[in-house]
Formats: sequence, structure tokens, C-alpha cells
Amino acid sequence: MEKISRVFDLLTYHKAHFDADDILATKVNSNWIKYSIDQFIDNANYISKGLIALGIKKDDKVAIMSENRPEWNFCDFGIMQIGATQVPMYPTLAENDIKFILNDAEIKIIFVSTKEIYDKINTVKESSAIPISIYTFDKINDLAHWEEVKNLGKKNSDIDLEPYKSQITKDDLLTLIYTSGTTGTPKGVMLTHENLMSNVIYSAPMYPKEIKKALSFLPLSHIFERMVCYMYFYLGISVYYAESIDTIVANLVEVKPHCFTTVPRLLEKVYDRIVAKGHELSGIKKSLFFWALQLGHNYEVEGKNGFFYELKLKIARKLIFSKWREALGGEILCIVSGGAALQERLARVFWSADIKVLEGYGLTETSPVIAVNAPFKGQTKFGTVGKVLNNLQVKIAEDGEILVKGPSVTKAYYKRPDATAETIIDGWFHTGDIGEFKDGFLAITDRKKEVFKTAGGKYVAPQVLENKFKESVYIEQIMVVGENRKFPSALIVPNFEKLKDWAAKNGISETDPEKLVKDKAICEKIWNEVEKLNTNFGHWEQIKKIALLPQEFTIDGGELTPKLSIKRKVVLSKNKDLIEKIYASIDAQEHHVK
Repeated sequence: MEKISRVFDLLTYHKAHFDADDILATKVNSNWIKYSIDQFIDNANYISKGLIALGIKKDDKVAIMSENRPEWNFCDFGIMQIGATQVPMYPTLAENDIKFILNDAEIKIIFVSTKEIYDKINTVKESSAIPISIYTFDKINDLAHWEEVKNLGKKNSDIDLEPYKSQITKDDLLTLIYTSGTTGTPKGVMLTHENLMSNVIYSAPMYPKEIKKALSFLPLSHIFERMVCYMYFYLGISVYYAESIDTIVANLVEVKPHCFTTVPRLLEKVYDRIVAKGHELSGIKKSLFFWALQLGHNYEVEGKNGFFYELKLKIARKLIFSKWREALGGEILCIVSGGAALQERLARVFWSADIKVLEGYGLTETSPVIAVNAPFKGQTKFGTVGKVLNNLQVKIAEDGEILVKGPSVTKAYYKRPDATAETIIDGWFHTGDIGEFKDGFLAITDRKKEVFKTAGGKYVAPQVLENKFKESVYIEQIMVVGENRKFPSALIVPNFEKLKDWAAKNGISETDPEKLVKDKAICEKIWNEVEKLNTNFGHWEQIKKIALLPQEFTIDGGELTPKLSIKRKVVLSKNKDLIEKIYASIDAQEHHVK
């Protein structure tokens, strides 16, 4: 396929090769509104000219803080076409992160979607040293609308964009994406046009040629969905945006996409919902359902289970699994899962239902794909993240850390030479993940650092949360858990001296720690402390459940190092059953284990 070195050239490439009348689509007031490639190009060009008229220059930073919608793409391309740098921001960012990003990146203009986000930015921007203009995607009385920039571009239609485009090279900065580090201070990952386009071009062959339509719901603020959407434009795949995370199932049935990207958490929800319905069945239907499910858990690719298994699978697909496919729109060819580890049993059972779930691996710093399973013969291995892309080099360091080198790897962190020198050594990017190769497929076995990802693909820095929660006089020790789980939770050892005082004042005469941690009023008291401190963090970082422990972590008990640092693996092992109990309930509002 033709190689493109600058991301904005995707529009003229798409026009020449596909000329789609629905390159983008979104649902407004119950109707799907489609945008052609011509409308996309016009909108992007008008935004470019409008930004020029507003004084935006090459390398200036312009932010977008919005959920997925076509305006996000129009502004993204409008920004990049004049050499400015796009800074994506999650709509759910906490105030302290917003403040840091606005000042660190020296944002000059920010596009936001809603009044709620506008108010959030407006509150924070007062502390910014640089004046920031805010434009909304929703039409809101008395607030500047994004179409004002577009209309300004129309008024300045005589501006020739070609000189601006011609000055932009593949090595120019395309985007600055902030990710939270171990200290909790966001780091700006600098990604160039070449970083993204190299990843697009070498990831594209993993998609079957029959794919023509995709549903998108993972945030474009994340490099995973953003790169994939660039790849959709490159492959001529139409992008339909889901209305919200709550309407995905309905939108799948309406759109009937051939593919979508997801995180394990959503697949877990789908699986749990299907199994729950199976339990509601009775008699022969129930027996058939769980027979098919058990069959699926033992699935092997390419008929490796033999003729008799394949015969049973054919029956299971007709009687049971066909309904799974219908629930996903009926035309799914593949699903790409990333952002966190996918349970192997989930991959097997979806494949058995003829729903190919392809697990991949990457980081923001690698634009993001490093490796991915593909739906072709010899290109999938369960329990791995697939084969490394052909234009990347991966090696395993002596300590097991995965190191990567290639054109999609960031050159540096913004204004952070210290972080750059620590992470990129002799041209090799140190991922912080521990892995190994299995028959040519990369497998992730552990995290080198304590920072973990939830099942939703969000990074959580446990020490930052733990330090904050220990500000409560009622919390003596705390360990945040949640690696590959739906949300973070915490194991808490209360400060029993303070707690006993509080208990006495509230009519609780009990003093035995074993009984105190089971007392409903005590659990509510500690939960209220957690709730107060939760407000300091983004919603994905917030503690959703807690369990109280009656005994302190000690050196003698093996939970603490001589420096009094928590030995996380020891605590996880000792409290394995309790942690499973925390996550056994689907209801995240049940916030303590009794």
C-alpha cells in the first residue's frame, strides 16, 4: 500500500482511493448524520484557515477536550494542517491535571464539547499564565462556538494552506499526549507524523479486506482509538461513533459494523451479561447453553481440537453462539482488544462463537501498537499479545523488561529530559512491562513498576492514591489494588486508636479489631473518609470498594520491607480470597466487604 508520511495527507489519499460519502457518522436526535470525505476536507480546511486568522502558528498548542464526535476529527486535522500541535485531554480529567497540562503545554485554544467541560476549563484557566480561548462543540448561549472558527476560515477563504502544509515534515510534532507517571505528575509524550503513520501502515495489514464499517466508542483522547481511526481512513473504513458507552449494544444492532476496538472490561461485561441470561434458562435450553459455553472455553484455533470437536462446535454455533453474533450486529469480522490484559478464557469463548477477538499490546509512547494477534492462519496465539509489527524491533532485557525500537517510538517526553534519559537508553524504549516470546509471539507476564492498568485500560499510580488516603487520621495503612480489574479498590488497615475513640463516642463499645472491621457503622465511617479523598482524582482512579483488615502490615509478617515499603505481591497473595470477594459483586456501590 502507498506510504504516507504526514497524517493530514490521509484525507487526499482517502478522496483519491475511496471517496466515501460516510467517512464519519454520528447520531443526532435519533438520526444518523453522515459526513462525506469532501465535507471532512472542507471542515478541516476552514478550521485551519480560522486558526491562522486567530494567530495560531506552527508549533503552537491547541487542545481538544471532548467525547468522540466528528468535530473532534475536523479540529484535529485543522490543527495539524498548519503545523500546530494537538493536545488531547480526557473529559474526565481531574482539576489538578487540567491545570498542569494547560500550563505545561502553554495551550492557546481549547475546543470542548459541553457546558460542564467548559465550566471545568473556565475555572482552571484563571491560573494559567497564558490567555486561553475556549470554543464549544455544543451550541450554548453566550459561549463561543467552534463554528465561529470555521466561519472565520470561510471569511478568509483566500488563505492558501499549501505553503503551511509544505513546511511540515514527517519529523514534526503532531500531538502531545499527557499520561500519568509513577509520581502522578502527567508526562507529555511527543509523537510525530511519522510515529503515527508508521504505526498505521504496519498495523493495517492485520485487518481483513472485507471490513468496510467500524463502530467507535473508545476515547479519541487515547492514542489507541486515535491511531485506529487514522487507519480506518487509510483503509477506506467508515467510522460510526456510538452515542455513549451505555448505547453500544443498541448502536451495534443499528450500525451492523464489521469491527470495533475495545478494552477487556467491556468484553467482560458482555460475557457476564450472556452468562447471566444463560442462568435464567431452564431445562434443555439451559443444558445446551452451558454445554456450548464449556465447549468454547476449550477452543483452539485452526481446528486443532480435531474433527469431533469441530462437529460439536458447528452445532453450538448454530444453536447458541449465533445469538451472540446477532447481539453484536450480526456482521462482526473481528474485534481488537487493547489497553489491558484480556482473560484467555474470554478470547477462546468469543473465537468459538466465530467472533475473533484480537489482543494487542502497546503504549502511548509507541503510537501505540507494538504487537497484535491477526485473524489469519498462524497469526494468533491465545495467552499472548501477538507478533511484533514488522517495522519494530523488540528484545527482552536481562531482567525480563520488554524493550522496543522503531519509527513509531517517541523521541522524547516534553520538557522532561530526565524522564527521557531514564526511559530511552541507547535508542531502546523501556516499556516497564515484563515479557517473553512464545513461539514467536510476545506474552506479557508482569509489570515492572507498581503502576497498573485497570481493565478499562487506564493507568493508576497506587502510591499517589495511598499517600493521599493516609491523610485521614482513621487510615493507618492502605494498599490500592485493581490490576486488570474493572476499577481500583483498597485494602485498609484502620488507625485503631482513633477508631476506638470514634466508636466510643458513637455508642460502639466494641474494641476488638477483628470485630470492629466487621461493624457496619465502622465500615461506613472509613468509606466516608475514602469518599472525601476520592474527589482529588480522576473517576477511573477513584477507589470504588474497600475491605478493612484487622492486623497491620509488618516486617515480621512479611508484608513490609526493612524500609517499611509494602511488599505488594505478599499482600496480594495473603488476601487473595478477600480481593476476589471485593470484585465478586457487579454492583460497584457496595463499597465494603462484610
